[in-house]
Amino acid sequence: MKITIQHFRRIGLFEAISFLLLLGIAMPLKYLWDYPNMVQVIGMAHGILFILYVLGALIISKELKWNTQTLLIVVACSVIPFGPFYAERKYLL
Repeated sequence: MKITIQHFRRIGLFEAISFLLLLGIAMPLKYLWDYPNMVQVIGMAHGILFILYVLGALIISKELKWNTQTLLIVVACSVIPFGPFYAERKYLL
């Protein structure tokens, strides 16, 4: 399976945006205004993007010759709000 750095950047961008939408819009709608539908939609999209991000990190790590520590940091960035933006600036430029 071939993935380019540009593909991985896009996946990271969409994953980060979906996470921020989930935390900033969907969760307040669910818990403050009793509207859980957005969590289902955005949550599913975020879940798929999260899996793609982790798989992409595994694939791209071989191309960029990352050590295990760098790979773990990049994957850990996917569970921190704004983390993929940091990973892109630090490890993909």
